[in-house]
Amino acid sequence: MLSYLIRFDGNIPASATALAWKTLPLVVALKLAVFLVMGSHRGWWQYASFADLIALFEAATFGMIAILVTDMIFWSGFQIPRSIIVLDWAGTLLIVGGIRGSTRLFRERYYPMLSTQRAKRVLVVGASESGVALARAIQSQASLGMQVVGFIDADPNLTGRKLAGIKVVGRTEKVGLLAARFKAGTVLVPTPTASIAELRALIADCNSAGLKIQVVPGFHALLDGSLSIRPRDVDIHDLLCREPVQLDGESIGRLIRGRVVLVTGAAGSIGSEICRQALAFRPERLVMLDHHENGLFFLERELAPLAAGSGTEIVIRVADITDAHRVRTQFERYRPALVFHAAAHKHVPMMEANPGEAVKNNTFGTRTVADEAVRAGVEAFVMISTDKAVNPTSVMGATKRLAEMYVQSLSTGSTTRLVTVRFGNVLGSNGSVIPVFKQQIARGGPVTVTHPAMTRYFMTISEATQLVLQAAALGRGGEIFVLDMGEPVRVHDLARDLIRLSGLREGQDIEIAFSGLRPGEKLYEELYEEAETRLATPHPKIFSAQHRPCSPDRLKGQFESLARAVVGSSDDVITLLKQLVPGYGTSPRVELRVPDPEPAHSRRSQDHEVASVGV
Repeated sequence: MLSYLIRFDGNIPASATALAWKTLPLVVALKLAVFLVMGSHRGWWQYASFADLIALFEAATFGMIAILVTDMIFWSGFQIPRSIIVLDWAGTLLIVGGIRGSTRLFRERYYPMLSTQRAKRVLVVGASESGVALARAIQSQASLGMQVVGFIDADPNLTGRKLAGIKVVGRTEKVGLLAARFKAGTVLVPTPTASIAELRALIADCNSAGLKIQVVPGFHALLDGSLSIRPRDVDIHDLLCREPVQLDGESIGRLIRGRVVLVTGAAGSIGSEICRQALAFRPERLVMLDHHENGLFFLERELAPLAAGSGTEIVIRVADITDAHRVRTQFERYRPALVFHAAAHKHVPMMEANPGEAVKNNTFGTRTVADEAVRAGVEAFVMISTDKAVNPTSVMGATKRLAEMYVQSLSTGSTTRLVTVRFGNVLGSNGSVIPVFKQQIARGGPVTVTHPAMTRYFMTISEATQLVLQAAALGRGGEIFVLDMGEPVRVHDLARDLIRLSGLREGQDIEIAFSGLRPGEKLYEELYEEAETRLATPHPKIFSAQHRPCSPDRLKGQFESLARAVVGSSDDVITLLKQLVPGYGTSPRVELRVPDPEPAHSRRSQDHEVASVGV
């Protein structure tokens, strides 16, 4: 009827009025039928989107075609003016689309104004697809209590543009000024919008301006169910000085699926994560071996429901890897195809005070497990080592280096593929520095750092575990695999980052104290020895440290001497380790020098220089 009014400028002739009333029921019936068939009525108006507009366009167009065809074939006596049909089509789009769009507009823009709760004003980092998706999600959820007042982006050319009705208000470098101008107290960073370097700088600027900064996970994390859409505080993992490495799950799956897998040290941080990730590939049986019964108890409770769903049998075995008879019994009973050897004493200062125990567990324990793996005809044996085994300065590193040497020596002429995996410090592991720093911050400080120039390689526990699994698939026997771990991180900077992430200020709320290197500690870690050649592997982020294997006969004699020394004094053990392990005990002592305080803004430009500090 509105189309007739428009067509005749509000003065409809009597004949046209009669025609309109005669055809109105038929036109309404046709359009209703088309809309019902195309499901246009099923749209949720408050969530109307461009896709709903397309569906409405299609329904209106098919309705217009249906009227035209019916009018030409069946209503020859009526002859509705073609302009009326076109105006009716346009009016349908305008009115129905307008009603639906206005419902969403009111809910997103005006309904929050009626709320008694004051919305938190936020800035979103990145005028990108992730940023726009986050802004739309916030707009569509008034219950979040947030209002996006602008985007900030590193690209100056985007300033002034509008996305999803929200303006790009400026560059990320000016976050403090922009937040003050638009009265925003929170900055949201959708991942993976900002690089790690940009995120570090942004955190420093937000802390200086007293702003809260939070990370919102990307859609890949939301889809796999591992994270929720709620913003979270920036975590230390977000500041890892490289992008996390993704490994080849397909080859790992082919290796593990339907096989028997044995994990030593299963109750530890690395061992338990190996069990979790191996379970995802559906082995026939997962044998979890450790002498820590409490850890095994809780691990079994965690994994039992998952194993039941995957059809994997979980076996818990309490055993000491230095007990050769007990270890042999497990191999004979369960006949594993794959062995992941994660059991070890790893605490550096503690092993300095107990060198005999380090030798018995790290070196002789590894020998026992490796010997039984070869004797049982295991397909692949993977030993987990450490970067502290390279030019070691500690008992722990020296005993792990001896274990590496023994595993390599066994690989010669063996049908078992014996390989070693070497990596740096693991964020979140039982021996990680992060929990210690967090406890010290919670107590009000000080945060203790051993040396201002100490650097370490860091990786996530998930990466470390994937590397172990990948090594089992890549190894042919005798290799030492090393992950490309990027640039080393200065521990002093790590402490500063944690203080800022806790919303505190270094030097005002929390002090950093330098305590000096502890017994056995190195100023910096290395991934390769001088005699080792770095070789590429099929995976671009994994390398092999080629080293000529030691003679098994020579090692056997050396181990006999070491076994006699273990029952003696600690000094005898350390003296013999220095004779057996190349490079052990030759590193110079590093004197502690406390640096002058430096402002946060100057530190950014020095990060890459500090990473290369050596002795």
